[in-house]
Amino acid sequence: MLVHTVYFWLKNELSQTDKDSFKVGLNTLKGISQSKATYIGTPSTTDRPVIDTSYDYGLTVIFENMADHDDYQVDPIHKAFLDCHMDKWKKVVIYDAD
Repeated sequence: MLVHTVYFWLKNELSQTDKDSFKVGLNTLKGISQSKATYIGTPSTTDRPVIDTSYDYGLTVIFENMADHDDYQVDPIHKAFLDCHMDKWKKVVIYDAD
């Protein structure tokens, strides 16, 4: 199993329409068949010194294996998300764990 977690920091100057469009785009990633599960969220209200709440959106995708992860990366839905939305973030950080 592979857990693929992505954190997005959006550009400050985005309009609400752009932010809403980004969220819709994230949700399209749920349609990629290689993922076993896809979770999308915003920072929780938990408050401890070790928790980073500076990001705007978190995406976690669970894959059965590395081959599914690799297929996900080139899936047309994923490519369309990148093409339409990568100009909206100022920073992205990815953590993969198996």
